[in-house]
Amino acid sequence: MKLAAITNDSFSVEKTCEIILQILPYVDYVHIREKSKSMLEIYCLCKQLLAKGADKRKIIINGRAEILLLANMLHVHLPEKGMAIEAVRRKTACGLAGRSVHSLQSALDAEREGADYLLYGHCFHTKSKRGIPPNGIKILHEIKKQVSIPVYAIGGITVELVSEINNCGADGIAIMSGIFGAKNPQLAAQNYYERCKAYANTKI
Repeated sequence: MKLAAITNDSFSVEKTCEIILQILPYVDYVHIREKSKSMLEIYCLCKQLLAKGADKRKIIINGRAEILLLANMLHVHLPEKGMAIEAVRRKTACGLAGRSVHSLQSALDAEREGADYLLYGHCFHTKSKRGIPPNGIKILHEIKKQVSIPVYAIGGITVELVSEINNCGADGIAIMSGIFGAKNPQLAAQNYYERCKAYANTKI
């Protein structure tokens, strides 16, 4: 299983950069999802990461496709009802273009429009979606049976719950609070990495 970390928009540009650099050896991707930050701030974050040796092949820009051109980044992730993937590819020549989905139909639609991977959630109760019931993992299992592109699970996934996601056949997990909300993000990322590595060759 692969591991993606998603920034939680809780830190300064400098601190976010510091955490990303700490966890980068343990994750396959980091999604920069900083909704409250300006385009300039996200641009500066990207530039700081690259200047300090971050592999931009591991960085995914969440929802701000323009940053790919401005900061010379490669990958983009789009919301369920966001810009058409074809339009993003024409404007940015992106490497990977992913889509968030919350239902089987959305997953099928996203695959048809050319998404490279899907991010399905939220799977379990999570503080970031307080008061919103989870979509559960039954749909995740159905999605995996009907699409051919990679599917990542997100939402309330603790280290102990990784096995349930693995049993659904997911290709990976995406973690926000479990890493960026941890007292020690680097250690948290390492713990998730070890659990994902343990399931790497045991997909159902």
